[in-house]
Amino acid sequence: MIVPMKKVSLIIMGDKKADTLKKLRKMGLMHIEMTEGTGGRISELKEQISMIENSIFSIEEKVKKNKEVNDVTDAEAIAAAKEVAVLAESKKTYQAEQISLKTEIERLKDWGDIEPEKIKYLASKGVDIAIYEIPKADYETLGENVKTIRLEETKTSVKCLVIKTGAEEEEEVLARINNYRFEFPKMSTAEMQAKIDELEASISSIDEKIVSYAGYVKGMKNAVKAYEKEIEFEVYATGMADESLTDNGESNLSVAYFKGYIEAENIESFKAAAKENCWGIVVEDPTEEDNVPTKLKNNKFVSLIYPLTDFLNTIPGYYEYDISAWFLAFILVFFGMIFGDGGYGLIITAVAAVPIVKSLASKKPAAPVFLLIGLFGLSTIIWGTLTCTWFGLTPDHLPQWLKGLSIPVISNVYADKIWYPFWTQGKVGLTTAQNLQIFCFVLALIQLLIAHIKCAITNRKSLKVVGDIGAAIELIGMFYVVLSFVVSGEVFSMGLVISGIPVGTVAIVFVAVGFVLSFIFANYEGSILKSILESLTNIVSVLLGIFNLFSDIVSYIRLWAVGLAGAAISATVNELAGPLFGNFMFMILAIFLLVFGHGLNMILNVLSVIVHGIRLNTLEFSSHLGMSWSGHKFKPFEE
Repeated sequence: MIVPMKKVSLIIMGDKKADTLKKLRKMGLMHIEMTEGTGGRISELKEQISMIENSIFSIEEKVKKNKEVNDVTDAEAIAAAKEVAVLAESKKTYQAEQISLKTEIERLKDWGDIEPEKIKYLASKGVDIAIYEIPKADYETLGENVKTIRLEETKTSVKCLVIKTGAEEEEEVLARINNYRFEFPKMSTAEMQAKIDELEASISSIDEKIVSYAGYVKGMKNAVKAYEKEIEFEVYATGMADESLTDNGESNLSVAYFKGYIEAENIESFKAAAKENCWGIVVEDPTEEDNVPTKLKNNKFVSLIYPLTDFLNTIPGYYEYDISAWFLAFILVFFGMIFGDGGYGLIITAVAAVPIVKSLASKKPAAPVFLLIGLFGLSTIIWGTLTCTWFGLTPDHLPQWLKGLSIPVISNVYADKIWYPFWTQGKVGLTTAQNLQIFCFVLALIQLLIAHIKCAITNRKSLKVVGDIGAAIELIGMFYVVLSFVVSGEVFSMGLVISGIPVGTVAIVFVAVGFVLSFIFANYEGSILKSILESLTNIVSVLLGIFNLFSDIVSYIRLWAVGLAGAAISATVNELAGPLFGNFMFMILAIFLLVFGHGLNMILNVLSVIVHGIRLNTLEFSSHLGMSWSGHKFKPFEE
């Protein structure tokens, strides 16, 4: 269920902001409506968080698997983070200098080992030299006034040493080729390499010091959480609206106010706290215009779905439905059908059982996520048992007792058999694959009918309920149309008559009557005429709704199709690996192929559950409920 909320507006004296927020945080009852906080303190705290997170990254970059944990205070963790930040900055400086030196060595590699000190010595003796790499055509035009020594010549350029003599026109010629002059390095190649080695040693030393702070990582993360709480506090404190109270034009005092939401069951204890602290409060029922947070409350079994919905960040709006129980029930079925293999179910269950058993041994409650995974495994085992699907093996390779546990009409054991419904009198029948398709469409009918029944219950005091009933009738009729068009037009013909009942005709009548009722009453808000006009205004989308209903039902066939694809991959892996077991030399390769192939198939199945199984709950089912998952989680301001 969605926990009922109360909207609370709280008024306090302007100088009591910090004190009030501390008391509210200690109570941990109120979800404060987010305001835009300002101030230098917030910026300072964000900078501190950034610094600590960068320090954590620097440590974890070097220590991939950190098992060391030091018992440190927040102050000690922050001091360690600052030290790591200084070390990381020094490391960046050294690395930048290294890159610069390596670039310089690369620039000099075609010139050999140039020693700047010797060049300076020659200059002190009056020998002024420079080196150039000049295009060959330009070199030939230098003339006799420029004294050069060729060092190396290629087809296109000349490397040369120019000795300045002060001859006539020398400066003019050198100015013309100045762009080709090669700058002398500040140190020799050997000195640069020695400096690079020295910097490398310094970087290694810094890395060792950074690694020595590995035990502080947990403390640093706790410090980040503390700072985030402090930012939250500052945001609320600085984001409160202020009003000055004046007397004879002079400002005497000010009041601050903000609003939030509290669970209805806690409102009395909050009123008592308000009275005790002299807070002014206004308690109201929230309206649809309010941005009310959502808190879900279910029994322990239904709550097992929360790890999945939290991962997906799917939160119903406050005025929407809590479908947690239905979500769990159907996702278990969808998961089992998509994975489809009892052998895979055994593996999933075994994986989940390890942490569950450890928790039971330590007398601690098992994490909900492992319990949910265990349920997924059991669901897959059940479906694999019913269809006789185990590790992609053909029924011929399975024991008879395992075959006997399957349901014949959907079992792989009878994949080649034709099943004749009584009304066809043995003329036309259905294959096992078609029976599985029918099962998918029955799931669609059940789930979507549940959606319309929930809507009808919600609108039971309004004529809008007639529109919901019409939608349900239309759904039932469309179900038969889908069977006729998708499964078998012969078995489920539109002219089918059973015991004098024209089933096909009834289905069409259901679609028509349901559409009319939905058209008239779906938008009812006190006036039938306005409801009809609203439907006429959106006539295109209303008419498309018929086709959307057809496609919504057909969409459930993905459960069969994806399961079939997974089974085909399993069978292919087995076919590839099977012949290798006949040779001892290839047995290891066969085992590797089986593990890799089936492992990859399981990963693909997980993705399929996310893409297809969850979609049927959050899109098809939810759209028939009118849900948009527009909610945000109830997060009380607390320690």
